Amino acid sequence: MTDILRALLDSCERTPTAPALTLRRTTLRYADLRDRVLGVASSLSERGLVPGDRVLFSVRPGLDGIVLALGIIAAGGTVVFADPGAGDTLFRARAQLAAPRWIAAESLLYAVSSGPLRGIARRRGIDLPDYAAIVPDARHLYSGPWLPGVPKSAVALRRLFRGSPGVVVADPHAEALVIFTSGTTDAPKAVVHSRTSLGTGLDDFAQAVGFVAGERVLTDQLMVGIPALIAGAHWELPPPGLDPGARPERYLGLLPRADVLFAVPAALDALLHLLESRPELTPHLRALVIGGAPVLRPLLERGRKQLPGTAIRCIYGMTEILPVAIADGDEKLEYTGAGDFVGTLASSVSASIRDGELVVSGPGLADYLDEPLDELATGDLARLEGERLVLAGRSKEMFIRGTTNVYPGLYEPVIAGLPGVRAAALVGIPNQIGDDELVLAVVLDGATVDAVRTALPGLIDAAVLPDRIVELDELPTAGRSAKLDRDALAEALR
Repeated sequence: MTDILRALLDSCERTPTAPALTLRRTTLRYADLRDRVLGVASSLSERGLVPGDRVLFSVRPGLDGIVLALGIIAAGGTVVFADPGAGDTLFRARAQLAAPRWIAAESLLYAVSSGPLRGIARRRGIDLPDYAAIVPDARHLYSGPWLPGVPKSAVALRRLFRGSPGVVVADPHAEALVIFTSGTTDAPKAVVHSRTSLGTGLDDFAQAVGFVAGERVLTDQLMVGIPALIAGAHWELPPPGLDPGARPERYLGLLPRADVLFAVPAALDALLHLLESRPELTPHLRALVIGGAPVLRPLLERGRKQLPGTAIRCIYGMTEILPVAIADGDEKLEYTGAGDFVGTLASSVSASIRDGELVVSGPGLADYLDEPLDELATGDLARLEGERLVLAGRSKEMFIRGTTNVYPGLYEPVIAGLPGVRAAALVGIPNQIGDDELVLAVVLDGATVDAVRTALPGLIDAAVLPDRIVELDELPTAGRSAKLDRDALAEALR
């Protein structure tokens, strides 16, 4: 088992003068990274953070945000990732479940979530929680310049950097990270990782990718950047908000410096489309790592064609345990059997097939908040060919939206409970890159499609808001029980 924080600090000791983190023109050496992380941990402890304290965290990936997250963990605290895009109601439900004692957010979020700016934001469709008041008696940390709305008692992140490096809290098995996944306002769901569960899984990830000390790794994902740092690589962050799926032409300018690129399938699709028309911009990558959603053959074939000298690794995992299996891209393309070959099981993962469903366990498995996990029934139908894992569909109804697993049964009752809505059903219509167009079909009894669309933000997670809403006279059913025929509905809406 690997303690992610201890492994990172050991890496800092091995190569103190090597570059560790770069954003735009600012680079932290490994010694700088170590001193900042331990300095923040010391400052937080001096200000009253004690082991076990949870910190509601809404700071975008950047040098300060990464140092703050690691410093919280080094002080024995727990980082609770909180997406403000979830909407006010769901955000409040998640905050209540996590019961944080601290809030860390960008000053802009405090400003636009309170006072006159909150009304302006809402008129533009941005429904943010009031960060200053959402958790009574919370202590506040903020990044960026002070702005109206930031509590007067809040501590600026730059002041935490002045702390003298302290001692890492010793318990590697205590909770370190909380990540909310699917769920509604009534039943938000949260995954809880310890330093050990994170470190064990990401150690498998690092070995499979084969990070090389000194090479540049381009990603904004902590779960990729941290194992790269542990291996002594140079993590380069894209500017906050730069989405390769939305602005591939700007992202492409970062690639000539990169040796390793991580991309979700939708982002890789956008980059490859641009490279098809601008082949002279093709980067010389050592490795391309694809994860966050299923990696299907058409996308993989395009990636192999356009990046012929690049090693490709396809990651299969989930928030509860990452990775489960890793496939070499060429081996995946050569597989001719039935199903989706997703690779060889990670060394720390134990897997079995129960009634056709994949069940996994191991030291990298997280818990749910207030619910220990000894094993995880993944919902994937699968078979094992020795240590090789092949998926054969879903045992549970689930769609993929970007990097989000969408379980329609969580959301349909909530939507059907809206005034004037008699029935509601979500279906996913897949494309060739493993993503799904999410379509909501509704049977209305007094409401309008526009009224439903207006009511959804804040009622359900922003990551599962439908791409389309379609009104039908009835939803198709099948069998004696008149159960929803989701396949027939998807075909009708395709």
